[in-house]
Amino acid sequence: MNVALAELFPDSDFRYHLTLRRGEPREFFAPRDPTGGVLAERARWLDGAPARYAALQPAGESILAEFERMAAVWRSGGPAAPGRSRIHALGAAFEPDLLLLSPDDQGDFRLRGGALCFPTGWALEEKLGHTLAFIHGVVPGLNAALASPIRQFLSKLKPGSAFLRDNWGIAATEELNLHPARGIAPPALPVELDRLWLRVEHQALVALPESRGIVFGIRIALHRLDHVARSASGAGLRRALESMPSELIGYKRLDAIREALIKLL
Repeated sequence: MNVALAELFPDSDFRYHLTLRRGEPREFFAPRDPTGGVLAERARWLDGAPARYAALQPAGESILAEFERMAAVWRSGGPAAPGRSRIHALGAAFEPDLLLLSPDDQGDFRLRGGALCFPTGWALEEKLGHTLAFIHGVVPGLNAALASPIRQFLSKLKPGSAFLRDNWGIAATEELNLHPARGIAPPALPVELDRLWLRVEHQALVALPESRGIVFGIRIALHRLDHVARSASGAGLRRALESMPSELIGYKRLDAIREALIKLL
């Protein structure tokens, strides 16, 4: 189901694009890790700091209840442990992260809740209740390029399918949880490709018919950068880094290594 790495890096300069493909919700959320390691790590973060990794506003209750009913047969985990909230329990039962969205009275989609154990440098507790435009506002150029198309797409999203897309960055760790409170350092010089990872977010948007909510799922995949460099994706990644605006390079915390990384790719 996951997009081939080569498709992440088309033979063109970097630009924001809302490229989506259809998928099956059940396929995206169904378990894939036969070792159980992903669920065990999710439970560890959720049980250790539940307020940091799971939250739900009253406006998200109907979305949560509807998704619980829809996804009851997809669950990866066993029965909910005593004392867990429903959003905590749901976050421990699925391998992907889950975010719950719904429109406000102006039609702007807001983050109503979620279970976010493996964030890429952002905190659920800081974004809860805010609009997508606010959440995306920290990403240089994103709202200008995609805020209107995203809003239009979400407002017209029909139940029944998952719409899939992908996002990428580069990390100096194999850790799945990059919550800012953990203080994990960005990539730094000297650049060693076997100590860097292409971090891909495989994302799914699923509309719910009754609550008018949307479930946003995120699966993290990590690919060691020396392997990427030897593949057909290496040249595309190099071109993306060469053509990416400096402000976005800074946001992705790659400004210290961009030139050296381009040379090695």
